[in-house]
Amino acid sequence: MLTGLGFSPFYAAGICLLANTAPVAFGALGTPLIMLQGVTGMPMDVLSSNVGRICAPISTFVPMYLMLVMGGVRALKEVWPAALVCGVAFGGMQFVVSNYVGPQLTDIMGSLSAIVALTILLKIWKPEAMTSKHSFGELALAWCPYLFLVICVLLWGDARYGVKPLLESTNAVFNWPGLHNLVQQIPPVVKAPAPYAAKFTFNPLAASGTACLVAVFFSSIVLKYSPAKLIALTGSTIKQLVIPTVTIMAVVGLAYMMNYSGATATLGLAFAATGVAFPFFSALLGWLGVFLTGSDTSANALFGPLQVVTANSLGLNAALMAAANSSGGVMAKMISLQSLAVAAAATGMSREDEAKLFRFTFRHSVILTTAIGLVVLIYAYVLPDFVRH
Repeated sequence: MLTGLGFSPFYAAGICLLANTAPVAFGALGTPLIMLQGVTGMPMDVLSSNVGRICAPISTFVPMYLMLVMGGVRALKEVWPAALVCGVAFGGMQFVVSNYVGPQLTDIMGSLSAIVALTILLKIWKPEAMTSKHSFGELALAWCPYLFLVICVLLWGDARYGVKPLLESTNAVFNWPGLHNLVQQIPPVVKAPAPYAAKFTFNPLAASGTACLVAVFFSSIVLKYSPAKLIALTGSTIKQLVIPTVTIMAVVGLAYMMNYSGATATLGLAFAATGVAFPFFSALLGWLGVFLTGSDTSANALFGPLQVVTANSLGLNAALMAAANSSGGVMAKMISLQSLAVAAAATGMSREDEAKLFRFTFRHSVILTTAIGLVVLIYAYVLPDFVRH
């Protein structure tokens, strides 16, 4: 969308990667926290509440941070009312839903709130450059792909609608030969010695990407794309994604190798040895997990138990440290190689700009992770009663 509006591929990718810091912990209908609950055994409402209390203050300032990074102080001065309203609407709703509803709808409600708030604001305030007007029909057609996307993702992700169980019934799960249960996990990485499972799930119908593909087909019908044009666009997209797909496969393979060889756990234990400073480094541990695996869900599975064991040994709030793992991991999404590969492919970025994009996002990742770490540190020692136990 951004490249279509005239943004350069580099800035389009940069904006999306930076903006993706706000919703990751509650992404995919709360999947990262569902995983965190599974590996730690902690109540979902406690984990969801603590992650919301860590992330919401940062999310509130992300739109203004984006404007400052991309356009400087001058750009922020011109549109600060919109950036402020957007941030407050998203961050406020993220806090409310994560604390009083649950993780599944946190991002969806936050995003919708931001859209509605901006729509209302733009009825009474407009930037000088905003002059375009469109009919209701044009707006409806423009929004229909995203409406279909929301509907399909909800159907695919929530068992209450009956679609998810039906699709998951076609999954094929098998133990990976030569690896499954052949590696032993031992304390303090886990509470008790246990074999490290290596199961592969083949889920071509239940995968969230299939929901996106179905949304494309419905959108093509409404937008009156001919089958020939749809096939041609599908072919060009596949061609565009060949190299990024190989890159992602290689990175995921490297992450698994580091996990099963113990390299990642060794890095985690180094952070766990920081003592009273652990609340700050707890967020960095989650950041490391997402950088290595490319997934907040995987980082929670990897380091969630270690966070709890370390917190208990240091007399800290274990629920806060587990939440810090997921919250800190959010800020590494912009520098994970999978995200960079997809962003580069989606925007048609030149090879020269790909390395530049990593350097650009890395410094912002460090800045925002530091902010998360400081928030956790304050909750741990200054405002311990503000978070749940």
